[in-house]
Amino acid sequence: MRPLAPDDPRTVGPYRTLVRLGAGGMGVVYLARSAGGTLAAVKVIRAEHADDPGFRARFRREAETAVRVTGPWVVPVLGADTEALEPWLATAFVPGPSLAEVVETHGALPTTTVRGLGSRLAAALVAVHDAGLIHRDVKPGNVLLALDGPRLIDFGIARHEGATALTATGAVVGTPGYLAPEQASAGPLGPPCDVFSLACVLVYAVTGRPPFGEGGGVGALFRTIHEEADLTGVPPGLASLLSDCLAKDPAARPTASRVRDALAATEDESGPGPADPRSDPRTYLAQPRAGSRGEEFSPAAPEPGGTWRAPAGLAALIAERSAAALALPDPEPLPTSVAPVDGEAASGLSRRTLLTAGTTAAALVVGGSTAGWIALRERGGEEGGGRAGSGEPPTYTIGLHADLSGSGRAVGVAHQRGIELAVADHNSREDRAFRLALRTVDDTGDPASALRAADRLAADPLVVAVVGPTAVVLREDLVARYGRTRLAVVVVAAGSTTAEPGTALHLCVTRPLDRMLTPALISYLTRTRPARRILLVEDAADAVLGGEIAAAFREAAPAGATLLEAPMARGNAGFGVVARKAVSSRADAAVYAGGDASRAARLATALAGEGFTGVRVAAGPALGPAFLDRADEAAEGWVFAEAYADPSALPSARSFTAAHRKRFGAPPATWAAEAYDAVGLIADAAGTTSASGEIRRGIAQRLVRTEHRGIVRTLSFHASTRQVRQENGIFLYRVENGRSRWLGLYSSV
Repeated sequence: MRPLAPDDPRTVGPYRTLVRLGAGGMGVVYLARSAGGTLAAVKVIRAEHADDPGFRARFRREAETAVRVTGPWVVPVLGADTEALEPWLATAFVPGPSLAEVVETHGALPTTTVRGLGSRLAAALVAVHDAGLIHRDVKPGNVLLALDGPRLIDFGIARHEGATALTATGAVVGTPGYLAPEQASAGPLGPPCDVFSLACVLVYAVTGRPPFGEGGGVGALFRTIHEEADLTGVPPGLASLLSDCLAKDPAARPTASRVRDALAATEDESGPGPADPRSDPRTYLAQPRAGSRGEEFSPAAPEPGGTWRAPAGLAALIAERSAAALALPDPEPLPTSVAPVDGEAASGLSRRTLLTAGTTAAALVVGGSTAGWIALRERGGEEGGGRAGSGEPPTYTIGLHADLSGSGRAVGVAHQRGIELAVADHNSREDRAFRLALRTVDDTGDPASALRAADRLAADPLVVAVVGPTAVVLREDLVARYGRTRLAVVVVAAGSTTAEPGTALHLCVTRPLDRMLTPALISYLTRTRPARRILLVEDAADAVLGGEIAAAFREAAPAGATLLEAPMARGNAGFGVVARKAVSSRADAAVYAGGDASRAARLATALAGEGFTGVRVAAGPALGPAFLDRADEAAEGWVFAEAYADPSALPSARSFTAAHRKRFGAPPATWAAEAYDAVGLIADAAGTTSASGEIRRGIAQRLVRTEHRGIVRTLSFHASTRQVRQENGIFLYRVENGRSRWLGLYSSV
């Protein structure tokens, strides 16, 4: 529990908020109290999602359906208002700890207890699926342990079977390590995905670790899709069922009802494994475990057939949390016009009670693109530069924050040229509903000047969004400067950032960051040039990026390959040692884990000097002029993963390339085409936003929910993390004849 923030609401429907229970990409969950004293967990959807009519309509349907999900192992819905300015959903408050907390603190549970846990969670999923829903985020953190059994919580990303997702099209939704292969690859979903996730949860409960490795992230996604689950330590009688549930093919998995019945069976036919002390409750109980206050934490002996028995110490923990919740100070009295919800059963809620139509909120929701254009025109006189009532389309100004005269001038100029072409193309369209203009501010590559540039653009009321900054690293202080005025910032080229991911709701990064490029290298060494002995060269001189690349390879090394390691120390020594190890270890591939082009060139020269002829790969930052110049012939054949494409080689960018040559007398430079697409994304967001008030806020909220078909690739985002989909945004290059040649999208090479 955390105190309320200054901007947190004090009233949500008939509830008064007390403390924060948690927060995520969709909204914030509060512990709240009704006028009659009932405690509830109230999830409030963030305004950026509420302003999307499509999201609101889907949330409305799912709230109605969630009321019908009943059963002893599902937390009941107490009420909701899907038409409020910020929609909310209230459920019963369960003070018990999560399964994740119990296992992390006290270790794995006995097999028979896990069977009881699984049978009840499977029964909860039966209720969910019978209501036509898919949970989509079954994980240890969403399982609360009460005295009489578990409770499945958080239907925040649940959806109707076969319905459109709540997030951007094809977005990966769920928790890596506990989602099904079809979720990890953004494929079509159905009830089998929940069965797969349930099996992951039960493996975690009985072994203390997830079946696809620790760490989550891209490594867990890769292993979920391409590798088999690790069932080491799972008792034989349980392993067979869980193995079936973890089938890659959804059609091969048993239904939730079959899983429920199998786990509730009174006899485990395979019997306990002799090497597993937890399979015998008496042995398990003889092993004391330290609790949070030093007491022994030993689950009571489970009865045969998976009967649930609350672990010893759980009752005290629940009592302590309940007392803490009840001891919170009483909120101020509710207005007399608000009726208490005490006594309203979830199943008895009427549609009128559940979905109170707020006229003000309804007026703020603009449905459909035509209404969106009208709303934009009406606001154009105030913000966009058009004359109100003149019938002329408004003009929206896009700001370019770029280094145009410092060390990063090349990238800044590429942005400027790409954006100028995009603005001209947009304004030439006969069906345009608004015009675009460009205001450019040069920060000269200086940090202090960059802050002043941000202030100037943010203070200009005509600027509705900014492309940039164009520096290699996106700084947190710049993000904060723009955030004060809710001005959308679309970052095209920065390879890393010091800003906390997912916290800046006005920030949109259209490229995978450098640390996200590793899957392309793993794919290349798996599919294109299969390697059996891979030498991982982690460069200590670039500890951040080098460590991230190395960690990704350790988590998701190509199946069947042996990963060898040769750390490269700082300084001038060590290149020859690494090169000799590559040859002596009979490695057929070498991975440079770092981003220093000069040091990558020295490694390339050392490998060539030792006669190493295997595959050599690295992430994009190592592919710089220094690499090509200093490595010379030793650079030949190296393959790099990058986040930019070569528009000259893209059929979809043929017209752009021709226009660039005609206007500027040269082919497009790196990031010019991506900057062109950034303008298209902003224009699409401006044309579909339904936010009330200033257009700035509407664009900032809409960007990550917009899918734009660009000339380089289709831009779409994961709504839960606000990160760009990387599947179609990582490209491979190979050095040939002294220059880097674009090979294409990594999954197609």
